[in-house]
Amino acid sequence: MKLTAHRGLSSLAPENTLSAFKKAIQFGCDSIELDVQLSADHIPVVFHDQTVNRCTNGQGKVSDLTWHELRLLDAGLWFSDEFEGEYIPSLAEVLSLAASKKININIELKTFPGCDIDLLCEKVALVIMESEIDDEQLLFSSFSTDALLCIAQYAPTIRRGQLWQTIPYDFLNILQQIDAYSVHCDYRFLTEQQAVKVKSAGFQLHCYTANFPELVKEHGNWGVDRIITDTPQNFVKSKALEPVLDI
Repeated sequence: MKLTAHRGLSSLAPENTLSAFKKAIQFGCDSIELDVQLSADHIPVVFHDQTVNRCTNGQGKVSDLTWHELRLLDAGLWFSDEFEGEYIPSLAEVLSLAASKKININIELKTFPGCDIDLLCEKVALVIMESEIDDEQLLFSSFSTDALLCIAQYAPTIRRGQLWQTIPYDFLNILQQIDAYSVHCDYRFLTEQQAVKVKSAGFQLHCYTANFPELVKEHGNWGVDRIITDTPQNFVKSKALEPVLDI
């Protein structure tokens, strides 16, 4: 199994920041997962939560704050004094880093009640087109099937993965509908039978967010291709996944 650094190397640096992404690259991860949503003035920004309350020194919804207002927030001090002054990055900045370092990016399209999915997809696709990154380095994912259908209209050559906590019984119909490349699911609820069905249907299978190798020691035998983790360092140190670990 390969490793994707969840929101960057988020156990050693504040999540979804350039520091977290650079640490993942330095560590040797071949893939980074991040979250994208729009600011009030429609700039794609890399941030997970609907509000900035948890991970910055600010308050309020990301969608209610302009890019300038977001940029003034400290997105590192909540994690540790070492990262004081860290800022929220734009998607464009992260794509520039990824293009220069040749690392793959899993872009999760974040949708919240009332958000304009079409506008989100349009703006994200525009930033990608204006970047120098190769399509093969990118993978879209989302819990919203509508978002994946929409992004396919704006960026049809970039692969798509459906996010689920638990894989539904009609998963194949949904994956065919979005012309999916991969399934992304919670490792805690994946069964061997489901994994075999997904792999037999020809899809990649990615599991989130596993931070301890012993909890997914059987998943490689089930055909899981990739583990999304906050702690890639735990997997590299561990012998539990030695036969299937490859980063």
